Amino acid sequence: MQLPYLKDDPPIFAAVADPVRRSILLNLAENSPRTATQLTDEYPMTRQGLLKHITILKNAGLVSVHQEGRDKLFTLNPAPLKALSALEFLINQQWDKRLNRLKNLLEE
Repeated sequence: MQLPYLKDDPPIFAAVADPVRRSILLNLAENSPRTATQLTDEYPMTRQGLLKHITILKNAGLVSVHQEGRDKLFTLNPAPLKALSALEFLINQQWDKRLNRLKNLLEE
């Protein structure tokens, strides 16, 4: 099964590895869309620091940006997260098969 976003060591893994970025994703999941100013008010960092995290999330396809007047609004894009869930499901299936084989071997 070919999964989009999961080819050639995609940036999504680096993006979700950082706890601040995971927190931003959760924030956007609950409160999208948000401006950088709104997000900065909720994190103990500068606007520049927050925008670096947002850029990494955007490059991973997890955040989309659209302009509304003078403001840039950031919104969660959950599609890459669905691909990660699919990968987790496939890994769990493989482990279940292996554990069942081991169980059957031990019961013989």
